[in-house]
Amino acid sequence: MTTKYGNFEMPASIKVEEKDRDDKSAVFVAEPFERGFAHTIGNALRRVLLSSIEAPAIISVRFEGVQHEYMPIEGVVEDMIHIILNFKGARIKKLTSDSEHHPKTVVHLHKTLDITSDMIAKGNGQYEVKLSDLVEDPRYEVVNKDHHLFTVTKPFKKRIDIKIRSGRGYIPSEEHEIEDKVVDEIVIDSIFSPVRVVNYFVENTRVGRDTDFDKLILEVETDGRVSPEEAVVFASHIVTEHMSSFAKVKPGTRLSLESAEAELETDRDQIMQKLALRVGEIELSVRSTNCLSGAGIDTIGELVLMPESELLRFRNFGRKSLTEIKAKLTDMGLALGMDLHRYDINRENVKEKITEYLAERAGREQI
Repeated sequence: MTTKYGNFEMPASIKVEEKDRDDKSAVFVAEPFERGFAHTIGNALRRVLLSSIEAPAIISVRFEGVQHEYMPIEGVVEDMIHIILNFKGARIKKLTSDSEHHPKTVVHLHKTLDITSDMIAKGNGQYEVKLSDLVEDPRYEVVNKDHHLFTVTKPFKKRIDIKIRSGRGYIPSEEHEIEDKVVDEIVIDSIFSPVRVVNYFVENTRVGRDTDFDKLILEVETDGRVSPEEAVVFASHIVTEHMSSFAKVKPGTRLSLESAEAELETDRDQIMQKLALRVGEIELSVRSTNCLSGAGIDTIGELVLMPESELLRFRNFGRKSLTEIKAKLTDMGLALGMDLHRYDINRENVKEKITEYLAERAGREQI
């Protein structure tokens, strides 16, 4: 059984209003929504963006010859605890499709780091090991390539093993489940969530004469492992997947929303019939009719686009005529100073649009 519902005002498209230079933050503007829906959508997206977007992170590190995190490394300035803290700041972006492997698959990377005395001499007695020195794999892109890991002051040659997997949120080291874990492998806390900041704001917006619709402004900042656009798309899919479960509570029950385009076309035809009327057809007083004709206003469409203040500047046009016109327009469901952008009508093209409508109507009547 299908139940027919009226149309809901929904955004036809989403505007990306601002972006920073490194594409890590953006502002999304969506309008119009029915009253209250912007809060519903904004809050749902915010919660999902902050908790449920997946990205890769390092889950364990192994230094050849280093048996635990409290053991010093000869020729390295930092102790192992500080090195592990630096590894937590790694931001790695996955490039390959998840269709190749399960998203939770652990990827093992290894690199033999060979730092010679010449390399140390070029650095005035020290060599800074960066994240890009260790992560070289076609499946991943290092977002913060210059991220500092540790500093070497003596020739250094060790194999360093890193394990990476994708996940959500923040997982402390004790909650990681690693198969085939070796004795000297150091498991670390992992920050999987690539979304740093999400804020949303709701403002009023206009649809035709009504001003009680919602505008949603969504600010999203990421750390570069996903773009703000990707994060919003992923979050919307996650919300949709969860909501679809409730549509199965009573199989066979469906809801059909009236097409916004069909409703707009119906509204347009109704309002165009009124806008195409000539001023002399709405039974105004002779004085008001003459004032409008003298000002070059021939149709109701031209009249409703005129603000009150401008009408009052016309010769012989007073408050009494203004009151009469406003009352007549109210009876017709119209008003002065109307915004007709919804029907693609403005003061520059109103005469042209009315002429087109009258020609279109005449053509329909001949069929």
